[in-house]
Amino acid sequence: MGKRIRAEVRNAVHRRIRRKVRGTTARPRLAVYRSLNHIYAQVIDDEKAQTIAAASTTEKSLEAKTGGNIDAAKLVGKTIAERALAAGVDRVVFDRGGYLYHGRVRALTDAARAAGLNKDEVVETEAVNAEAAGPEASGADEAEAKPKRSKAKKAKEATVKEEK
Repeated sequence: MGKRIRAEVRNAVHRRIRRKVRGTTARPRLAVYRSLNHIYAQVIDDEKAQTIAAASTTEKSLEAKTGGNIDAAKLVGKTIAERALAAGVDRVVFDRGGYLYHGRVRALTDAARAAGLNKDEVVETEAVNAEAAGPEASGADEAEAKPKRSKAKKAKEATVKEEK
């Protein structure tokens, strides 16, 4: 198997995603680009080949001390949502750009949803989070009721009892 370069793999994934994800005038595409030090977001109408709104951590107006963390991604997500709403866009198609939906990419989209983009998705994600938290809470009660002990600790206690 040949040597795989991470950037080439991401570009291949991005091309594969772009075959399926298209931004229309009614529902443009929210594209994310993530570098090591910054994160960029654009709302793009692919039918007109036009950028409707953009935001990034390189902008002086955002006042982000660093662009390579989750707090900066949340700030960019909030800003892009405000700018898109000002341009008359309230629903978008999310294009993660070949990156995993995790960390800064997820923080950006969650902040954009919280700021008003795709309002119906906010309700869905909150419902999923509530369902996920439900079973964990009941599992935590069982763990508190019955503390787990390691086998080594049980064996040591057994030998101590035998010596007495």
